[in-house]
Amino acid sequence: MYLLSVDIVIAIHDAVLNEGELAGLALDKSLEGALARVDNRLAYGMIEDAYDLAAAYAIAIAQGHYFNDANKRTAYRAMQTCLDLHGLPYPTDEAEIGPIIIRAAQRLLDEGELAYWLRKHLRG
Repeated sequence: MYLLSVDIVIAIHDAVLNEGELAGLALDKSLEGALARVDNRLAYGMIEDAYDLAAAYAIAIAQGHYFNDANKRTAYRAMQTCLDLHGLPYPTDEAEIGPIIIRAAQRLLDEGELAYWLRKHLRG
């Protein structure tokens, strides 16, 4: 499986920032730790496929608030990047996926539910 590095996630974040938004990582947060938890979930067999992996990245980033701004957009784009790296389609309708990422950030949706949604809506 293709994993996202800290540098890739930071690059994704920088690309989604709009003018006037706060760049950079939140001082008291560890993006490295969040991505290591995703890696550990994979190592312990808790991630079975790229849908699980993409959902794990999205949930970790959306809920962790590792950046000063644009955490949900970064989570969405990281999820897209993961799916794309694995040759899978990804959600492009922001009106549809936006509320799902918001629910994930609010801890109203977990990674299993997000992975299920991705499989259901993207496999056709």
